[in-house]
Amino acid sequence: MKKDIKSMSIAELKEEMLSLGEKAFKATQIYSWLHKHSAESFDEMTNISKDLRENLKKNYDIYNCTIEKKLVSVYDDTVKYLFRLNDGELIESVVMKYKYGYTICVSSQVGCKMGCRFCASGIAGFVRNLTPSEILSQIYKAQKDLDIRISHIVMMGVGEPLDNYDNVIKFLRLVSDENGINIGMRNISLSTCGVVTGIYKLMEEKLQLTLSISLHAPDDETRSKTMPVNDRWNIDELLKACKDYIKATNRRISFEYAMISGVNDSDECARKLGMKLKGMLCHVNLIPVNSVKERSYTKSSKERMESFIKILGKYGINATVRRTLGSDINASCGQLRRGENSN
Repeated sequence: MKKDIKSMSIAELKEEMLSLGEKAFKATQIYSWLHKHSAESFDEMTNISKDLRENLKKNYDIYNCTIEKKLVSVYDDTVKYLFRLNDGELIESVVMKYKYGYTICVSSQVGCKMGCRFCASGIAGFVRNLTPSEILSQIYKAQKDLDIRISHIVMMGVGEPLDNYDNVIKFLRLVSDENGINIGMRNISLSTCGVVTGIYKLMEEKLQLTLSISLHAPDDETRSKTMPVNDRWNIDELLKACKDYIKATNRRISFEYAMISGVNDSDECARKLGMKLKGMLCHVNLIPVNSVKERSYTKSSKERMESFIKILGKYGINATVRRTLGSDINASCGQLRRGENSN
């Protein structure tokens, strides 16, 4: 079986070159082709001898993705991609344009195990984890297609990043490597639905990324109805892990809160949330919930969200409503793949 060369660090590539009887410096050249120039085949590596290129073809694969479908918003230039992987599986990515540049939302798994009731990502079930190279390929393909430089990453696409921990950590180290695409950790946000064991492991990495927690409820009864993960790690366990993470990293945590009409958007919910989060180094990101045809949830009114923010402010908690992008192209995660697989 051929090895996944794009998932290798420079140190690993050097070992591979030596095992092939090549000079170690060849690894730096190959790494640059893969990560700076987004090479999709060994034939593109023109400063490497033909013999070595043929040897690489025999022993390694370059995992790429191809554009299966591309949707562009007429409102805000948001671009949603449905990518097909080497084995035929489908994943999604979204590129968003902001004043500071371009952000990409990447997937970390094919499907999802977590089963959050308001999300389309897990409706078709979990298939497999993505490799570091497959996560990277979403960025490289989008940059090449749009002829842009992506400066920020959010790991908030299909899948639970902390359920694919080792591959995600390797991806983070590769994407932030100064010898590659060099996107700084402070420009990367990782979102988890609350995998507490993963939060503690991430804490030990001492990475300067932004940790986002999909909270979506102020109490266990409400959260367990919408997020099965709460039955494994309840809110108090999750918030303890968050406090420990903040203490260890001195990094502010972002709490994602999908506002669902009649479910978690009452003034009482806001007060409960305020009491839970009071005193924490955090920010609350209110998200108008996306409509999913398999679910009956609807988004909260503007007035409800404004009231929620005002109440949280009384507890010293900064909260904002996330800007909605790509509403005309189903830019929320899971909907495009779900539609394609149901055809």
